[in-house]
Amino acid sequence: MNFSKIETLDERLELMRILSKQFLLRAHQVDIEGSFPFENIQDLKNTGYTSLTVPAKYGGEEIPLYDLIRLQEMIAEGDGATALSIGWHMGIILNQNEKKTWEEPMFKLLCEKVKNGSLVNSAATEPKTGSPTRGGRPETTAEKKGQSWVINGRKTFTTMSPVLDYFIVSVTINETMGAANILVPREGKGVGIEETWDSIALRGTGSHDLILDNVVVPEEYLMEMLSPEGRGVNGWLLHIPACYLGIAKAAKRYAIQFAKEYSPNSIAGTIIELPNVQQKIGELELKLMQAEYFLYGIAKQWDQSNEQERRKMGPALGAAKLTVTNAAIEIVDLAMRIVGAKSLSMKNPLQRYYRDVRAGIHNPPMDDMTMQFLAKNSILNHK
Repeated sequence: MNFSKIETLDERLELMRILSKQFLLRAHQVDIEGSFPFENIQDLKNTGYTSLTVPAKYGGEEIPLYDLIRLQEMIAEGDGATALSIGWHMGIILNQNEKKTWEEPMFKLLCEKVKNGSLVNSAATEPKTGSPTRGGRPETTAEKKGQSWVINGRKTFTTMSPVLDYFIVSVTINETMGAANILVPREGKGVGIEETWDSIALRGTGSHDLILDNVVVPEEYLMEMLSPEGRGVNGWLLHIPACYLGIAKAAKRYAIQFAKEYSPNSIAGTIIELPNVQQKIGELELKLMQAEYFLYGIAKQWDQSNEQERRKMGPALGAAKLTVTNAAIEIVDLAMRIVGAKSLSMKNPLQRYYRDVRAGIHNPPMDDMTMQFLAKNSILNHK
């Protein structure tokens, strides 16, 4: 089946459920090896998933944000690294269709490439600047030479780097010291990947360093100038908490199945019947329900809002990410308490889920920035 040939979200979720089960079978090996889930990404390309957010005017399905986060969550139930990786690609296209900040010919070109299977992600983080959400100026430079840009620098945390076809690179333009995004094709001379990713969490994201050594691209590949005030409100970043919610659901499923089957000789029946186990299951179920309602509600509100209304949603979007991500950590912890010491075995998926959900607090927006934003917004609107 192909995602583009089915129209309803339920049908797409069912197809993704089938794929996700295959991702789960591969997840342990990818994690142990610290390799990359090439097969998973190829499956997503082969089924047309990677072009679902392409605008309708360019031949895509232009799915809404709510549909995207539901599908991303389902991917993460199989493998969190695959979900977070492809989520950036999917969200970038969705976001640009909403914001329309890029030069139109370049966006059209990129969408046509994506329809044919190309993958894209941004490369914005650097060793000295940290997360771009903190406001650091890129040390990667672009110098105008004739009808081309010459780019030099190093980018860290370039997720999905083993299979990316295009990089959206943030640069400082030497002549003006202004910041911009420039599209860099992978096949360009001087483009290299240094395999630096050694995280204990989401080991399969391939978030290596991108090396740019006198890379030359045409002048029209400058996609946009970046505002010092930042990018405003970004609904597409909800793909991040959707990933961690999916991991939490996988942990819940494993814990309940374990509890149904585990029967120590000290009790009659299985531990699923014990009040203390049921208490923990109830707690994690409550946290899941709270996270779902928050995340799904904000996504639906985004889809139903106009541009002016969306500009006011920053606090809610940040709060959704903070709430869902931290709930996911608590849910996995509860699942491990149900399973006990067996959850710490390297063969047990719960220890991988625990490592993976911890990564969520380091994805944007950070918790401290969200809290400051909420406080300032509350003070500003106090009457």
